[in-house]
Amino acid sequence: MDKEQELKNIVKERYTTIAEQGKAENASSCCGATTSSNKVYNIMMDDYSKTGGYVEDADLGLGCGLPTQFAKIKKGDTVIDLGSGAGNDAFVARHETGAEGKVIGIDFTPIMIEKARKNADKLGYNNVEFRTGDIDNMPVNDNVADVIVSNCVLNLVPNKTKVISEIHRVLKPNGHFSISDVVLVGDLPKALKEDAEMYAGCVAGAIQKSEYLQLITDQGFKNMTIQKEKPIVIPNDILEKYLTAEEVTAFNEGNTGIFSVTVYAEKAGGLETITTTSTEANSCTPGGGCC
Repeated sequence: MDKEQELKNIVKERYTTIAEQGKAENASSCCGATTSSNKVYNIMMDDYSKTGGYVEDADLGLGCGLPTQFAKIKKGDTVIDLGSGAGNDAFVARHETGAEGKVIGIDFTPIMIEKARKNADKLGYNNVEFRTGDIDNMPVNDNVADVIVSNCVLNLVPNKTKVISEIHRVLKPNGHFSISDVVLVGDLPKALKEDAEMYAGCVAGAIQKSEYLQLITDQGFKNMTIQKEKPIVIPNDILEKYLTAEEVTAFNEGNTGIFSVTVYAEKAGGLETITTTSTEANSCTPGGGCC
């Protein structure tokens, strides 16, 4: 088995467990709860509870930002949510795009897809669908989305270049994305970088901030801006699982920074991509749209 697939399997296993537990049990063992923060999944989460379209049953306490808050979603837009989990961001996006729009969630964990579909059914949303697939090989045609959102998911994919390439492929000309994720300034200690749980919790999978932004630029996106940035603090009781007391002190006093960033960028328009859109439209199945 290659390294990329091994890492994907680790993530799928961890997030299957998270989905089976639900938010309350996850939160009871994560940062901000009353017990020690011995998990790394929720150390960076933001509060969605006052956000329009919020569905409590779809909130598993994951994520590192509120990308839908900055995504500039308009009524009637087609929105794709990458790593959609139980549907949290997809339902918030649906609140913005309205009944006349469409939301597609993509996740590679079967139990997450099952939970998301059940939530959509309970809500009676016939314009929100969830597809099983990898976000580095999306089950979506070219030039489909007006907006793409994602919340702390790119870190879970080993080949981030391929994900960003896929984002560019499925966005319409002049479409845009708003994505929250974790980046580094400086290097993580080796023990953190190599640990599977830290990878599944998005921390060990983070790359340098400068590299992350360069990957976006290299795919031809324009008007890139950082919409929000906040530091991520790993609690000592998590660090102590991987580092000696001396290493914990050195890490806390060092120059390494872990940040949640929400990045916005636009896909350029132009004759070539517009022609591709027309070709894609001609290949759509009757009544099936171009998705």
